[in-house]
Amino acid sequence: MTRTTTNIQRTLAYALVATSVVAASVSPLLAVPASAAEKAVAPEKNPPGDIPDSQVFVTYSAKSGYSLKVPEGWARSDLGNGVSFVDKLDGVLVKETADNAVPTLDTVKTAFIPDLEKRSRALKLGKVEQVQLPAGKAVRISFSSNSEPNAVTNKQVRLENEIYVYHKGGKTVSLQLYAPYGADNVDQWNLMSRSFRWK
Repeated sequence: MTRTTTNIQRTLAYALVATSVVAASVSPLLAVPASAAEKAVAPEKNPPGDIPDSQVFVTYSAKSGYSLKVPEGWARSDLGNGVSFVDKLDGVLVKETADNAVPTLDTVKTAFIPDLEKRSRALKLGKVEQVQLPAGKAVRISFSSNSEPNAVTNKQVRLENEIYVYHKGGKTVSLQLYAPYGADNVDQWNLMSRSFRWK
């Protein structure tokens, strides 16, 4: 395994925790590898998790040198080399690492996707593509997955996820957005992913 591959796995593996979040009471740090035999749960017919059009966004600025807009009022948790913002079944996770290797489609597919499939519950991969954003080129990974079972009800929720991987000057930041599958958050997710800026 090359050093570049190892760095990318370490950089992006943190984003997997979103697949384990069922509710605000479930820690996003409790992700565990899922059984390969687990079947996808059916999405809710009328899924909760729509971010309202009236939602106010505020700028979060990291001391390490980046900023982005996040929903005002969501519960914030400062994590090791990252931060999360959670509201019920919706969440935003940010992870940063020092890494000289620039993530590419090839390195993401070979180094990260297999690990993503191994750790996520009933993952179904969508598009993996390079996108041009105001902060520069990024890699976007779309997928759906099961959440961890709720600690009280044992219920799982089908989630949709997007991970954006940004890189500049020896630093890689991954931004993960997740919500119940079918929730209408396209505009809000676009706003957040496009608001990312390097200082």
